[in-house]
Amino acid sequence: MSAKVLERFPAGSPRGSWPAEEYAAARRAAGEPATVVMDLMTDAFLVVVPAEEDAA
Repeated sequence: MSAKVLERFPAGSPRGSWPAEEYAAARRAAGEPATVVMDLMTDAFLVVVPAEEDAA
């Protein structure tokens, strides 16, 4: 499964701050199936949605 990255947030947010989760929740409220994943290579949280597969 491939995914489209909507936004990326650094993992070093202040304690009690969850900007990636808040952004994903807002996208879900708007009807997008957004989820948060961790990119270990860049130490960032990514908000992603499933990529639309091109029909052949």
